Amino acid sequence: MQEEPFNYFNYFTEIEDHFRAARGTGLFLLSPLDWALIETWKDNGIPLEAVLRGIERAFEKRRGGKGQSTLVNSLAYCAQAVMEEARRAETPREQKAVSAPFEQSQLAGHLRGAAGRLGEGYESVRAGLESLAAGAEEWMDRLEELEQRLSTLEEMMLAVARGRQTEEHLLAARKHLDSQLKPYRGKMSAAELMLIERKFLDQRLLEDAGLPRLSLFYLI
Repeated sequence: MQEEPFNYFNYFTEIEDHFRAARGTGLFLLSPLDWALIETWKDNGIPLEAVLRGIERAFEKRRGGKGQSTLVNSLAYCAQAVMEEARRAETPREQKAVSAPFEQSQLAGHLRGAAGRLGEGYESVRAGLESLAAGAEEWMDRLEELEQRLSTLEEMMLAVARGRQTEEHLLAARKHLDSQLKPYRGKMSAAELMLIERKFLDQRLLEDAGLPRLSLFYLI
């Protein structure tokens, strides 16, 4: 039986759907912490299959235990099992080219829309996005490279936003993060915690500053 190619753009949605199914409740919204965790896994190249198996293992272990009547309210509950599956994983499946799940016009709209939300101080990022939008047709066949360029532009955007962030805003974001992570710290290594903390704080900063997410994952 021939394997279906790994679809780069299904990473977030597949994990979200799998967690909801394992949890047994269809109506459940992932938290900012959950999205930060998924983005950390993606950036570290953890295969989708390893994440899905980790979610299954975490819930199987939970169902086999006693006194587990409360619902799992965060994907962080599965973090340890996901990392164990990632370590067991063989060489990640080759990511074959697949058709983009969006049209050229949608890609151009995403890039121009993001550029239009940038104000004073973000001129270089806006110029970069407008240039990419103008070449949207060419980028449709080079989406992985485009994603890397968008990641670079987002880092530039974050650098400006960090320079404008007040101590009070940063402290409030850290307190919120600590309250979200507290029940799950024992399930993550220090390195994992450091990565997810950075992702969470970056996402919170972009949200508070009214800045767009540039990744193609947010186009879908």
